[in-house]
Amino acid sequence: MKKILLCLVFITLSQLFSQENRLEKLLLNSPQYFSDLTNNPEKYRVQIIYTQIDRDKNNFAHFKTFEYRVNENEYFYPASTVKLAASVLALGKINSLKKFGVNKHSPIINLKNRNLQIESRIDSTSENKLPSVANYIKKIFLVSDNDAYNRLYELLGQNNFNEEMSKKGFSGVRFTHRLQLPLPREENRITNPIFILNNKDTSKIIWMQDEATNKNIIKSPTEILLGKGFMDDSGTVSLQPFDFTYRNSFPIKAQHEFLQRLFFPEVFSKEKQFNLTKDDYQFIYKYMSMFPQESKFPVFLVDSIYYPTSCKFIFYGSDKKIIPDSNIRIFNKIGGAYGFLLDNAYFVDFENKIEFIVSAVILCNEDEIFNDDKYDYEKVGYPFFKNLGKVLYDYELNREKEFLPDLSKFKFNYLEN
Repeated sequence: MKKILLCLVFITLSQLFSQENRLEKLLLNSPQYFSDLTNNPEKYRVQIIYTQIDRDKNNFAHFKTFEYRVNENEYFYPASTVKLAASVLALGKINSLKKFGVNKHSPIINLKNRNLQIESRIDSTSENKLPSVANYIKKIFLVSDNDAYNRLYELLGQNNFNEEMSKKGFSGVRFTHRLQLPLPREENRITNPIFILNNKDTSKIIWMQDEATNKNIIKSPTEILLGKGFMDDSGTVSLQPFDFTYRNSFPIKAQHEFLQRLFFPEVFSKEKQFNLTKDDYQFIYKYMSMFPQESKFPVFLVDSIYYPTSCKFIFYGSDKKIIPDSNIRIFNKIGGAYGFLLDNAYFVDFENKIEFIVSAVILCNEDEIFNDDKYDYEKVGYPFFKNLGKVLYDYELNREKEFLPDLSKFKFNYLEN
């Protein structure tokens, strides 16, 4: 009997060990792609989470998640991945204002109440030339627009933005500032007054929000100093670590679960689900997976910046000439700043019935000097994401499944937008 029990324990432990290291094994089994990273992962601060999705006979999703070097205490700058959270929570706030006649297409005016604030009264990229939460979200997913994020940050307010993430159970998250605006920390605690207008009669204000100030100073509980040096605003390199203590934080586990909750809300309890309508979910899915040139409003012509897969690091890397496979759609949000490169993606192949979720971050800063715009994205970062996507995809192609997924929920006519 003891021998049987010992055998069962050994088998169980072996299975757990195999499962826990499956992602790492995929990396180690592809040294032509990953040997530099797996030999020195601390240097590149690599963190990866990969979730397999198995469906039951009712098409209900079941997750099996694998991690590589995931550590909430190993800081990385989240860059534009914060825009996904802002988009989802902004839609949630809009839904809470329905009694005033507000919806995601309602014109929204961000006013100026302080010298360093920037107002927004028009949006030349929208069909009616007026700003709206819907158009801001389109620009965020299509081309990762920074101003669009800043407007949603102002709508949410710094304090409310962070409180909502905390209420939803996401730990280690700090959203402290607008993007690509060199504002003092105090200014980022203050957000613009806002008017929302009637959809049909834009002379009528249907909701107002006063300027809001977060009385709490948000920062890391411990000091975060990275690198050997940084370039200051004058262009001088100071040979001392760069301070990220007051910068945004969005740990990879929080990002990954955020994506899981967004695409599979039915798997999570009501308290963990977002305040989104069925139309909101479809709206987000569509524009997360759309290529820039498929959009009519806003319009993005093909060029060196807005090439077809410009915001699809996983699987495509930085290949500007590639023609995307029509059967593959990647629902994702990327980020890149200070040498950190990130992607969070729900990957779907409609023809081969493949789906998986992957979130990853890598530091591409060989000289360890921050803020000098001399980063190794092309040499280190983009190839990493392209190869990671390919390796996971090839693995999923050969992975046996009892029930194939019905993915029709995620299929869209991109000509209608």
